Amino acid sequence: MATVAELMNLPGIGEKKAQAIIDYRSSKGAFRGATDLGKVKGIGPKVLEKLRPLVTF
Repeated sequence: MATVAELMNLPGIGEKKAQAIIDYRSSKGAFRGATDLGKVKGIGPKVLEKLRPLVTF
């Protein structure tokens, strides 16, 4: 699983969004796909499209 520092290397992901991803993952469990990642506050459709080819689940 990615750390905050690793997530911050992704386009459109700063410290706050990276922490939101970690918090979401901690409370809801592992992401199963990009749709789950899109449920994180601050991850909108534009950011999600940039991330889609760069992340694996």
